[in-house]
Amino acid sequence: MTAVDSQSMRNTLRYWVSGVSIVTTQHGDKRGGVTVSAFNSLSVEPPQILICLNKSVSSLPLILASGIFAVNILAAHQLQLSDLFGGRVQLPDDADRFEGLTLKTAVTGAPILTDCLAYLDCRIKQTFDGDTHQVIIGEVLATETHNLIPFPLVYYNRKYRALDSCD
Repeated sequence: MTAVDSQSMRNTLRYWVSGVSIVTTQHGDKRGGVTVSAFNSLSVEPPQILICLNKSVSSLPLILASGIFAVNILAAHQLQLSDLFGGRVQLPDDADRFEGLTLKTAVTGAPILTDCLAYLDCRIKQTFDGDTHQVIIGEVLATETHNLIPFPLVYYNRKYRALDSCD
């Protein structure tokens, strides 16, 4: 047995399959978004979810200031969006990651990617300090699924994956 450090955590958690989502927000005329795999259902009654964001993420101050966010659950064909909002695509400093994307809003006004598998539109209910991360509980005010998009984008063993079948 070895001591637990960041590398041993990465080596172990690579075997946890997670969905891939983009958390978006808007505060005034500023929009923000970040790729997130640390997202879970907290309860269905009342409808609440949980996200965890690294405190260094540029969208975090916008989310906290606005008090709103949307979780956009990505479909298998949206790997490029995950890379775009995950910072893997180099853009000029003043570039808008939302440029050219088709968006809509629901209850809160947070930007929603219209081509995603599903979304949850949320208001911040509570936040907690998680050392390097901010833990945010969101009250779900609206949700929608797009049943014509068959499979989610998932992340496993340090790579994007697509499910072949949900049977």
